[in-house]
Amino acid sequence: MTDADIAGATADDQPGFELGGAPASSPASGSASGAGYRVLARKYRPGTFEDLIGQEAMVRTISNSFEAGRVPQAWILTGVRGVGKTTTARILARALNYELPDGSVKGPTIHMPKMGVHCQAIMESRHIDILEMDAASHTGIDDVRQITDGVRYAPSSARYKVYIIDEVHMLSEKAFNAFLKTLEEPPEHAKFVFATTEIRKVPVTVLSRCQRFDLRRVESDVLMAHLASIADKEGVKTEPEALGLIARAAEGSVRDSLSLFDQAIAHAAGMVRAEDVRQMLGLADRTRVIDLFQSLASGDIAAAFKEFRDQYDTGADPVVVLSDLAEFVNFVTRVKVVPATADNLALGETERTRGRDFAAKLSMRVLSRMWQMLLKGIAEVQAATRPQAAAEMVLVRIAYVSDLPTPDEAIKMIDANGGSSPMLGGNVVGNAAPRGSSAMLSSGGDDGSQLRAVASSTRPALDTSPRPQMSAPAPAPVAVEAAPVLRLNTFAELVALTGEKRDLQIKSALEADMRLVRMEDGRLEVSLERSAARSVVNELSRKLEQWTGRRWTVIVSNEAGQPTLRAQAQAAKEKLTDGVHADLRVQAVMAKFPGTQVIDVRRIAPDTGSGADDSGPVAAAEEDDDL
Repeated sequence: MTDADIAGATADDQPGFELGGAPASSPASGSASGAGYRVLARKYRPGTFEDLIGQEAMVRTISNSFEAGRVPQAWILTGVRGVGKTTTARILARALNYELPDGSVKGPTIHMPKMGVHCQAIMESRHIDILEMDAASHTGIDDVRQITDGVRYAPSSARYKVYIIDEVHMLSEKAFNAFLKTLEEPPEHAKFVFATTEIRKVPVTVLSRCQRFDLRRVESDVLMAHLASIADKEGVKTEPEALGLIARAAEGSVRDSLSLFDQAIAHAAGMVRAEDVRQMLGLADRTRVIDLFQSLASGDIAAAFKEFRDQYDTGADPVVVLSDLAEFVNFVTRVKVVPATADNLALGETERTRGRDFAAKLSMRVLSRMWQMLLKGIAEVQAATRPQAAAEMVLVRIAYVSDLPTPDEAIKMIDANGGSSPMLGGNVVGNAAPRGSSAMLSSGGDDGSQLRAVASSTRPALDTSPRPQMSAPAPAPVAVEAAPVLRLNTFAELVALTGEKRDLQIKSALEADMRLVRMEDGRLEVSLERSAARSVVNELSRKLEQWTGRRWTVIVSNEAGQPTLRAQAQAAKEKLTDGVHADLRVQAVMAKFPGTQVIDVRRIAPDTGSGADDSGPVAAAEEDDDL
């Protein structure tokens, strides 16, 4: 029973009051003058639990509790916009107070076959004992105090006083606290129904006093059937594909779907066709989105550019095109995982058929890679000053990597060809191309080495097979003496080598960002400071291999290790400065000249007896006669 049914059932009893009247014979006839017209979302608002769609779990629980007489004192309803929270609250108020003029109904019931004594006023939100409050505009403790003060008084005419508080999460902390005692032990004649879209903002002390129901999004096929039934009542002819577009655009919200359907009826001014809905919503033709997907999956960037340009010229937003493309990638992925996904009747026949075909042909790595690139690309297009150009560059990236192997596949390909490039005999091709060429895949290892593999397109347009050439016989290989291997046994030797190679970046990192744990020739174990760059270990490993002619293993350890060279130098300098301050002659000078400070301490002669290494960051302290 909807609002339209209620209006029809009570038209004789309440003359002059019109909720929407009987369905018009045509979309325009009922609103020619605009008088008495009600939007579909209000006209077909459910009046009973049987009218609610997509909320079977909640309806079953409430029905069982009413049948068993286990009616709680408070409910809290949560869910996205337009799924029926406020409508459910009014139906609950109606069920709690359902009475017939003959007095045959003595208590709360979910069976309401016809209009009761209080039903009309409750569904129109004008009953004196059913108080509705919008917490978004009444957030304070004074508003709640009016409820807690008035809840003590018995209802005027109904069986229960029902308080419906919408957007309850907007109440202040003090207002919530003022509710707690009344909510836990209300009078027998009082019931509370809360509705919210932000359940996490409601204090747990309130949640624990209520029965909670999470209203779910309504499935697209259910929304389609609902829209089709309303179209029959309104006398509007529609295409099933148009209803499917509206259902998907509503994203599970019944109110959104009815508002969009209302708009589509006005936009079409006749039969509601899929093309009219696409124009109204700014959507691209689903078939054209699938064609664009096929061009990208096959690496045909020219066809992808043409298809995208055609959609753009017809008014499609680049962001919407990429979003639709990402949605179809998600659909194909879901069909690949769960083939029954393609049986959803809310989808067009073309989309379901071609989706199954793509799911059978494309691998999961290709689909997941397209999804990741589209997500990043959508954000780029939204932030770009030229969205159309940015979207085209996203399509280029997707097409150019459509058939590249993953790093592990590239390794297997190299191993299968004896360590050489599988297609071109080890020659690395630096430029990737989507059609008729080869592409390079590069991946960095933990030790700084680079893995390079060559992957060939599955659609060759160039003949890369070797051709016989007339050439002189190759000379015999000449033995080349191997370069001597440099050995490094101490950390000081390593630092000195970076100085000789004039690599100031690595030298600075060794002195300031690395704490030595242990070292031997070919193996270095260090602990890193927080200021260390993430790439310093790989870079050091690569430079050591280059300088010494052998592979080095650089390990990041969890041990504390020795202080950094810079910290050691600073400690040595502080110790030297403290020693100077303790010298009697220095103290005498500072006493003779008040305000004198020791700014720096420097060596003026080498200390041959100490055995210190002068090349270190800070030299050892000198004897008193050297100062």
